[in-house]
Amino acid sequence: MSSAQLDRRSFIKLTAAGAATAGIPSLIFPGIAYSASSHPLENKIEKAVKNMRRRGLLDSNERTAWSVYDFTSGVKLVSINEDRPMQAASMIKPFVAQAFFIQHNTNSARYPYTHREKYLLERMIRYSSNSATNKLIDIIGKRAKRSYRPTKVERVLKSHSPRLFRQTSIVEYIPRGGKTYRNTASAHDYSRFLYAIWNDRLPSADQLKYYMGLPNKDRIATYVPSIPNSVDVYDKTGSTSRLCGDMGIVVAKDNKGNEYPYTFIGMIQRNRRARSYTRWINSRSDILREISALTYDHMDALYRLG
Repeated sequence: MSSAQLDRRSFIKLTAAGAATAGIPSLIFPGIAYSASSHPLENKIEKAVKNMRRRGLLDSNERTAWSVYDFTSGVKLVSINEDRPMQAASMIKPFVAQAFFIQHNTNSARYPYTHREKYLLERMIRYSSNSATNKLIDIIGKRAKRSYRPTKVERVLKSHSPRLFRQTSIVEYIPRGGKTYRNTASAHDYSRFLYAIWNDRLPSADQLKYYMGLPNKDRIATYVPSIPNSVDVYDKTGSTSRLCGDMGIVVAKDNKGNEYPYTFIGMIQRNRRARSYTRWINSRSDILREISALTYDHMDALYRLG
């Protein structure tokens, strides 16, 4: 074993021991093995975003957040505004699904997982149905007054994994028209969540991966020419007139079929509504795809992907 490998193992053991003393499994929290200095990919993304601002592709009133974690190396490659809570929009929906599965695993008689719940979960995650989301919120919080049911979702999540959903705030149903501004979460919350479900550290993680892996039009690989069709994507987008985002796991592969999974989270948030929702969401979706392509190119150079 090389000295570098030994040092890394020692560091991970020390970190795990510290987490264990707090009663929290260290594997739930990614990014423990990256250095204080910025990773080259983070520098590339910062440079690309600055260039977009100079070109007028991003407005001065728009903030961005980015996060990339490489499962193969165990290294957090990108952490830009990662702990800043931003609008969650529909990216909150996998969290709602997770809260349902926590309830189901706690009391399957009171919270059954039947054809009805499966239908609602697929509608919510794959087709981003707001009505299905609200019905699931009602199921999760059915023992509370209706006005408190969204906050019940947050309480279920934080009671089960308080250090995972640190910057998550769920305070409202999805309003008519999908204009959700008040529910918030951070890129780091999404990163921790994706890491946990990929490593089966949350209840029914396999079911979460199933629903998030159903074919849809994402902003990570769809319409990105440099990303081959062989990749698998487990994701959920989020869209309002003030927020364009996507969070997911990308499973890239080399020519031998070896897998190199990584998380990709990107969010762009305005401080006021865009005048033309369609034009704005399409242009910002393209920005997410451009940064996703840059990320995949980095992984390709690192692992010689197929």
